[in-house]
Amino acid sequence: MGAHSVSFERGGVSPRLYRTLFWLGLLLLAILVLGWVQSILMPFATGFVLAYILAPGVTRLEGFGVRRSLGSFAVLIVFLLGLACLLVVLVPLIQGQIVQLIARVPSLVRAFQDQLGNLIQLLQQHLPAEDVSKVRDMVGAKVGEAVTWLAGLVQGILTSSLAILNIISLVIVTPIVTYFLLRDWELMVARIDTYLPRQSVDTIRGQARLVSHTLVGFIHGQALVCLILAIYYGISLSIAGLASGLALGLLIGALAIIPILGATTGFILAIGLAATQYGTWTAILVVCGIFAVGQVVEGNLLTPKLVGDRIHLHPVWVIFALFAGGTLFGFVGVLLAVPAAAVIGVLARFALARYVGSSLYDSPQSSPEPGPENVTSLTRAR
Repeated sequence: MGAHSVSFERGGVSPRLYRTLFWLGLLLLAILVLGWVQSILMPFATGFVLAYILAPGVTRLEGFGVRRSLGSFAVLIVFLLGLACLLVVLVPLIQGQIVQLIARVPSLVRAFQDQLGNLIQLLQQHLPAEDVSKVRDMVGAKVGEAVTWLAGLVQGILTSSLAILNIISLVIVTPIVTYFLLRDWELMVARIDTYLPRQSVDTIRGQARLVSHTLVGFIHGQALVCLILAIYYGISLSIAGLASGLALGLLIGALAIIPILGATTGFILAIGLAATQYGTWTAILVVCGIFAVGQVVEGNLLTPKLVGDRIHLHPVWVIFALFAGGTLFGFVGVLLAVPAAAVIGVLARFALARYVGSSLYDSPQSSPEPGPENVTSLTRAR
């Protein structure tokens, strides 16, 4: 170590700076590699998440004397059977409502066209004919572009070999990946631990425990939020008499795993269904009230208490993480954005604490005498 330190200092690079540059370069390389293979990440990311969630169960079985391979297989089978039973119960319950929801899509389009026609007639009464013609042409062009883009998107989703490969891999590859990760989880953790730099091993282990605690809190909290929202919107929209209300509530709850997406999608569909089913402003206002109450409760009670207090992230950073994840890694990035932001938050808070305690923040020469008020402020800062 002494020879290495001397060579670094002669080259103008201190060992600490060298290690920092090394880890930053490794992080950038990992991001680049993930960007290159993002199209096939879905089954592996899903398998890793499932293995992370199910690993404590396998470890508990191992404590009872069950072999790791057998315990991994048993836990995975129980999870898949539970998921299958849930689908068997829910699919017949909402199948008819989903069919009705799909069947109403053409009527939603026609209702939009009627409202657009009424708007153009209103403009004709207050604007010159030339301006109305320009507005009609512009709206027609934009609607045509939107329809073309949507049709291309749907066609790409349905016909893309890559999309079909992702669906097949989710069904077939994900359970296999999950099993092997569960079986070798302890070995992988131990192997990674052997590669940690020895001078910082205790610090890294401590931060890893904080990261694990944060991720577990996020998973449990977000699952509870999704369940509560699904029950609330399903019951509320059904009581309001909205067709496919139960199916729509379950859809909102499932999409709520991605913040903002579930409520936005559900609100647009619910407004459209209310407009075509009732055709009155009263029904639309009732739906708006249901979503307003749901968003107030979710934004001020559910998410802050069940998720925010566990991951310690401001809502603005959550939104930024969603956009950044989607831009970098597509749909997989959106799914993993909030957990990744939580991990980055843990590491950032650790880095800030080290910075505040270092000479970069306050050199010993300029530090005031450690009076009671300074000790209190320093304790609060840390």
